[in-house]
Order: sequence, then C-alpha cells, then structure tokens
Amino acid sequence: MLAATFVWSTAGVAQRALDAGPATQVADRAVFSTLTLLALVLATERGSTTRAFRSIGRWGLVAAILWGIASSAFILSLNYTTVANVLFMQATAPMIAALLGWTLLSETIPVRTWLAISLVGAGVALMVGGSLSGGGRAVLVPFAMSAAFAGVVVITRHRREISMLPAACASQVLVVAVVGPFAAMGSATGRDWALLALLGVTVGVGLALLTVGARLIPPAEVALITSLQLVLGPLWVWLAYDERPSAATLAGGSVVAAAVLVQATGDLGTRFAASPAPAAVAVDDGSPGAVGSNR
Repeated sequence: MLAATFVWSTAGVAQRALDAGPATQVADRAVFSTLTLLALVLATERGSTTRAFRSIGRWGLVAAILWGIASSAFILSLNYTTVANVLFMQATAPMIAALLGWTLLSETIPVRTWLAISLVGAGVALMVGGSLSGGGRAVLVPFAMSAAFAGVVVITRHRREISMLPAACASQVLVVAVVGPFAAMGSATGRDWALLALLGVTVGVGLALLTVGARLIPPAEVALITSLQLVLGPLWVWLAYDERPSAATLAGGSVVAAAVLVQATGDLGTRFAASPAPAAVAVDDGSPGAVGSNR
C-alpha cells in the first residue's frame, strides 16, 4: 500500500511537465492505461480473459463508466487547479460513498462517520472558497472526480463478485472512445508521449499494488496509508515546480485530512475491540495447582 501511494503521488509532477492540451492528455494517457491494465488482466486471468470481461455484467459496466469519468476528471482537474486541491478533494470520496450508501441503499451511518462527513463538508467549503478565482471548472471537475469514484466504491462494496480489474481496463477503453475524437494526437511531443506513457503505467501499477495490499490489511488501514498521498503529492510538485497551495486549500485540506483520520482510526478501534483476547496457555511446572495457570 505504501508503494501504491508513492506511485500515485507522482502523477502531478508528470502532468505539470506536459505541453499537450487537456483532451490529448486524457485520451493519450488512457491508451497507455488500457495497455497496462490489459496486460495485468492477461497475467492474472491466465487464459480466461474473455470470460473475465463478460463476467463484469451490468454493474461492472456502470463501474467502468464511473471509473472512466473519475480518471478523466483527475487529469482535467490538474489543468484547472493545484495538485493539493485535487488530492484533498479526492480524499472526500469515502465520505461521499457513505452518503450514497445511506441515500440509495438505506445503509446505517455511525455517529463517527457523520462527524467525518461534517468535517469533509467544512473542509470542502473552505477549499471551494479558495478555488472560485480559478473559475467553475476548478470546483466542479474535482467534485465530479470524487463523486464518480465514490460511486465505484459503493458498487465494489455491494457487488463483490465483480472483478474490478477488467472493469478498470474497460473504463480506459471508454475514455479513449469518448475523448479520442477531441484529442489532437499529433500535437503531443516526444516528451509528452513519454510522460503520458509513464502516467498510464502508473495507473496500472498502482492498481495492481492496491489489489494485493488491500487483501492483506483492513480497509481502515488502507485509508490511513493512502492518505499519505495528501502530503506526498503536493510535496513533489512544490519541490519540482515551487507550486504553493493557497491558504484556503491548506486549511480546507487539513480539515479533510482530519476527517479521514477520524473515520479510519475509529474503524481500527472497532476492529481491535472486536478481536478476541488471546487464549490462556496451560503451563505445568510440576507444582500443585500449576496446571492451567497463565504465564
């Protein structure tokens, strides 16, 4: 999970070095993401690739559409606002997912999660106030990214039988099909193609690491570790380009980060509280009454 977080945190640095237009960035990166994810599907399914894509079903297709929106909006967002603003907005996705589950699926939201949602709302309000100078796109595109990803989270949680790797690959095919006609492929320089290839591979490698790591530790720990991206992403861009987040972004982002910690640490506390106590070990040292004592 640390490796996945580190890989994803470098996306802003690569995007800032691109000369191609936003549509070209989205479409070209999706081409390389498709190739990377397809290679991963071929490697993991081992001869059952066609069946894996067919098995995603209707909900997998919906997830693919939402994932395509989220990944496209992520690259577009980087063109309209700071990396810090994009990443802090992205961190709101789990809380948006909780609201979607409550609204659409009648899921119960614990008091702790309501507190986290309230903090997220306050943090987003602060960030939006500081982003209005960048125009409506600086607010709406990052929010669309977070909302779409939250939809993927809800579908993944309630349709566990769907393999998300083929759905993720299908999402990038959809992005190429939809955005490709608006892209000026010939306008990308050789350096652009290299950077876009790097961004595309980053998506696939990060996802592969996520699918391994998320199976080994609880979701709360995943949330805590990936929240490091909120620090690493803006840090790399600041070191490379001296891009300084606004005071409003830092203030709102700090509140969002606090919300993530409130939610994740509460989940960890619940997990540890529910863990059974270690069984007593029977020890016989030869003395009367020693059998059954706990050493």
